[in-house]
Amino acid sequence: MIVLNPAHGGTDSGARGQNGVMEKDLVLQMARGVKAELERQGFRVVMTRNDDSNPSYDDRAAMANGYRDAIFISLHIASTGTPGSVRAYYDQLSTPYTPPAESSSATGAASKVVAAPASSGLNLWNDAQRAHLNASHRLADLIQIELAQKFSGTADTSVGAAIRGLRSVAAPAVAVELSSVSSSDPNALANAAAVPLGDAIGRAITAFRAVTPGGAKQ
Repeated sequence: MIVLNPAHGGTDSGARGQNGVMEKDLVLQMARGVKAELERQGFRVVMTRNDDSNPSYDDRAAMANGYRDAIFISLHIASTGTPGSVRAYYDQLSTPYTPPAESSSATGAASKVVAAPASSGLNLWNDAQRAHLNASHRLADLIQIELAQKFSGTADTSVGAAIRGLRSVAAPAVAVELSSVSSSDPNALANAAAVPLGDAIGRAITAFRAVTPGGAKQ
């Protein structure tokens, strides 16, 4: 199951472009196109919002956490950047960790990590992503490789950042951000990006599953 998360919504408009264009509207529009493309490839897809609502971070994460084998993709549109370029991000917690029996990421660039505190047996809601950081990093790398082939000006390396929207997800989770709401025609940009973005994400997930025995859960 792929859980698509169109960021923002409701009173949270996200980035704003010229003539009052808002990220929350563009990203929902784009997410619908991405969903259609992923479904065309045979994936099962749900969205965390289908209208101008603004579920909490935890409510959005709960959709992914409710499935045994899910992947969470959060979609964003930046306020700056080269128009038409795309970047994949994985969550990077402030306290590094050592995952069990985990090797390097898809590009071979292993993360430098230190031991995590001993588990108390409780999965803290705001720390749910910790056990999946390496898988998320690997998935972000695979997505970025596909994006670089489809979107001009796009880098071939994903980026780690503190992303609250991914923190509560107990599954591989990646944020994907298109640039930008400040382009001359952001509506056309979001529409044009939807199908290649969905194709890139689908191809990356297929490759990710091929090297992740047992599905997404670690």
